[in-house]
Amino acid sequence: MSNAKRDIIIGLMFISGIAGFISGEFIFSNVFFASAAIYTNMFLNRRATNG
Repeated sequence: MSNAKRDIIIGLMFISGIAGFISGEFIFSNVFFASAAIYTNMFLNRRATNG
């Protein structure tokens, strides 16, 4: 997956989390925030180990 697609997916998850938080859907908001954080962390760890 290219960097642009990855950034778009992470951005959409983050924006969905904000929208869920504002609308009161705290469970969905937490799921979107957590998935964005985990996905970003996996990408950064993979890049650090591969050089």
